Amino acid sequence: MAKIADVTFTGQSGREYKFGVYPRETTFKDVGGVYVFSKRDSQRNHTLLYIGQTHSFEERRLAHHEKWECADPLGGNVICTHRENNETQRKAKERDLINAYQPPCNKQ
Repeated sequence: MAKIADVTFTGQSGREYKFGVYPRETTFKDVGGVYVFSKRDSQRNHTLLYIGQTHSFEERRLAHHEKWECADPLGGNVICTHRENNETQRKAKERDLINAYQPPCNKQ
């Protein structure tokens, strides 16, 4: 499915990360990165519900991720992705964003 928009999320460090916003049902390519399950409202504001990282968006099958059980009742409706193939960098970015947003589905 086609990208809906771009969005920038800011980590606790103050560093900004650009994400593509996609419909939940999107099938992704075999690239690594950080992903966010988000509730996107009609004003295009995002409530971050879950943040994760993977070496392969395709292999992780984001549309079928187990954390949708948490994100669904909270209104999760989009997947945001930020490409990053370096594992150390992915984990650092994931942690930076989790520390900034404290997503409810990361606390379970």
